[in-house]
Amino acid sequence: ECDFCCTKSGSLINHRRTHTGERPYTCSVCDLSFTRSGTLKRHMQTHTGERPYTCSVCDLSFTRSGNLKRHIRIH
Repeated sequence: ECDFCCTKSGSLINHRRTHTGERPYTCSVCDLSFTRSGTLKRHMQTHTGERPYTCSVCDLSFTRSGNLKRHIRIH
């Protein structure tokens, strides 16, 4: 029995996938599959080369906002 507790039904659905192994979101390029749609969207950036977060100082770009925030500290 699992003691996971949450307030949002979507969180419970996603958590159940850790037990069932269900991975309903599949990459159309490489067939890798994911439990969450957002993870698939982020994965797709590896195929498209999309890097939406750009440093305003040096124009270096990143796939994740956290990576840009960490980079900004070097300036």
